[in-house]
Amino acid sequence: MPQAYENAGVSVEAGYEVVKRIKQHVKRTERPGVMGGIGGFGGLFDLASLGYQEPVLISGTDGVGTKLVIAQLMHQHNTIGIDCVAMCVNDIAAQGAQPLFFLDYIACGKNDPAVLEQVVAGVADGCVQAGAGLIGGETAEMPGMYDIDEYDLAGFAVGVAERSQIVDGSTIQAGDVLIGLPSSGVHSNGFSLVRKALFEQAGYTVDTELAELDGQKLGDVLLTPTTIYVKALAPLFKAGVVHGVAHITGGGFIENIPRMIPDGLAVRIELGSWPVLPIFDVIERAGSIDHMEMFNIFNMGIGMVVAVPAQQADEVLALLESNHEQAYRIGEVIAKTGDDVEFV
Repeated sequence: MPQAYENAGVSVEAGYEVVKRIKQHVKRTERPGVMGGIGGFGGLFDLASLGYQEPVLISGTDGVGTKLVIAQLMHQHNTIGIDCVAMCVNDIAAQGAQPLFFLDYIACGKNDPAVLEQVVAGVADGCVQAGAGLIGGETAEMPGMYDIDEYDLAGFAVGVAERSQIVDGSTIQAGDVLIGLPSSGVHSNGFSLVRKALFEQAGYTVDTELAELDGQKLGDVLLTPTTIYVKALAPLFKAGVVHGVAHITGGGFIENIPRMIPDGLAVRIELGSWPVLPIFDVIERAGSIDHMEMFNIFNMGIGMVVAVPAQQADEVLALLESNHEQAYRIGEVIAKTGDDVEFV
């Protein structure tokens, strides 16, 4: 076996081992439309088999940012893939898309098949939650670019919606009610500030246990996987009661909610109408961050905001409850007289 590439720090054999290990996880994500298996030069998907009349493809790509640092400090790699899928599929679901397939990209300093299998197992878990097929990906071993125990992770999702059912916020009007779907934690945004506040300023470590967090290790709380909202939103889209959706990611409430609101309108958010998760209080105190600035950075316990007609708000809440989904009435759409987002 030629050794030149091995001598340069890249293990071809480890690459083969990764592919062998992940096949079982990829198989778990099979869904109608998926063609073939992994190993080809491209992933195949049969869109015609789904029966759409005017299909529009909706795509999104994202990563998990420096949340990866927490996973690597904790030596826990089996959930970070869920985050990667969530960040992509939640974005396209916010426009009414049904996720179809997903591809991932892992760059690392040294190919450790056991670690990368854990990462891809998490990606597969996320795909199963979203109903998306994992149809391809790439693992790049890049010594000199990454340390031997470092890796980066990104993904790409494609979904589909009938042209007539795309959710773009154009039907939102003053008086619409805002329904908030709870987050599971910090999700995958703001971790550069999280690490500075908790580890640099407060002196905590990933093993710190805090009473406010029920004695859990801080690292475990921070690694809580991002909620995937695809199945929660699907019945609402089917019922035709959604005017707009905002995925609360980087930029928090201030940046993301206006992305779904037409010109001339704003939103009024009622503080205290949902439970703010304790981890946000910990971050705010540790970093001496202004309370209202937190809403410009983090999701503060709400991962998705749905705008619905006022007369159907109770119906939407009941529908979510019947599907065992928590939800909160957190505000309303108003005629714009000042800021895009007002808090009361």
